[in-house]
Amino acid sequence: MSAATTTTPPPVLGGFTAAAFEAALASSAGAPAWWLERKRAAYERFASLPMPRRNEEPWRFSHLAGLSLDFAPATAPAGPAPTPAELPKFSPVASLEFSGNRLVRSQPLPPDLVRQGVVVTTLGEAARLHPQLLKAHFMAQPQKLGSEKFAALHTAFVEDGAFIYVPRGVALDQPIVVSHASTGGPVFPHTLVVAEENSRATVIDLFTSALPAGAEASPQFACGANDLYVGHGSDLTYVAVQDWSPTTLSFQLNSTVVRRDARVQSLNLHFGARQARHESLSQLQAPGAFSEMLALTVARATQEFDQRTLQLHQAPNTKSDLLYKNVLQDSARTIFSGLIIVDPDAQKTDAYQSNRNLVLSDSAEANSLPGLEIQANDVRCTHGATTSRIDPEQEFYLRSRGLRREEAQELLIFGFFEEALNRLKSEEIHATLRQLLESHLQK
Repeated sequence: MSAATTTTPPPVLGGFTAAAFEAALASSAGAPAWWLERKRAAYERFASLPMPRRNEEPWRFSHLAGLSLDFAPATAPAGPAPTPAELPKFSPVASLEFSGNRLVRSQPLPPDLVRQGVVVTTLGEAARLHPQLLKAHFMAQPQKLGSEKFAALHTAFVEDGAFIYVPRGVALDQPIVVSHASTGGPVFPHTLVVAEENSRATVIDLFTSALPAGAEASPQFACGANDLYVGHGSDLTYVAVQDWSPTTLSFQLNSTVVRRDARVQSLNLHFGARQARHESLSQLQAPGAFSEMLALTVARATQEFDQRTLQLHQAPNTKSDLLYKNVLQDSARTIFSGLIIVDPDAQKTDAYQSNRNLVLSDSAEANSLPGLEIQANDVRCTHGATTSRIDPEQEFYLRSRGLRREEAQELLIFGFFEEALNRLKSEEIHATLRQLLESHLQK
């Protein structure tokens, strides 16, 4: 009797075949050799890694049947030009606008900031002019939250993205705005921010769809990433607004490194996509580092928002504060799985994690899995999750003042979100994001 044999399942490539990768690589023929080699290594890793499986903890509760890679590589759009997406209005000091993986327009920095060494450009330009910074920070942190295969896919196929560099001691009073639009084919948006010592900046990422006529109902794919490096004593505010089309499968992978006495505040707003997975890793690597992680989600119809976070304390006297709030309507689903890890040397850690869900429908589903892994003995760590309905007494109070039921509920939802919005220091950004939330809740 012959010994039993096992077979390894073939790699799942979908539309991202070796031939598709070589075609994408050919379009980057003018890039430096090290950049092309990094992309080749990433494609090999993508091809070798299996798709997520149901028995893996990082994918608990996720709808794995929806994770298809059967998307054709991007080609030049045919037919009528896409209608430009309506974007929130900010007052940027500089901006970059990407459409279908390519830069289509930009607002340059004022000359005085250029003289101070501030850089707002594309990844392609950074590969030529700032290779050491790009090598050091582009996708430099290993993925720890389950999407290793999709991170490798992103590195292999990313065509261009935003590169933002703020030198030591420079403070920007207005935001830098980067917009990424899907125009039908797969998109791989990327934003890399390097804030050197004692600098200050605000960066806003916008993700929207501007599809050709007739493509609105076809499946879309977005696989994005952003790297944030915040040097000693620096202050970075990062805001992201995800509003892909309702047929989009979306991945967004965030990695934040916070150094000594630095502060980073990130706020992610989630509105679009059919199924969206957002992973956020924050590493506090030196004493005095502080990371504030905020997210607001409006989930409706049959949308699924899968949120995975890791607050990693690697040095003493660091602090992190996470607040994720979700409003669920119709048959929408949300998943929050957060973990705080405190390394053995990270004494005096102060970490907080909270996920709060407001459920407006009997068929909506909110899943929460907060967690702690503490290896030090002098820390303060708290975590928790709540899921509730609108308080009927609060609704009755507002209706007794003459508000209709819909108006009363809308006001209570705004109050639910306002706790996170109030943490923003910029009144302009606060007001713009509040108007955006109003428009989505009134749809």
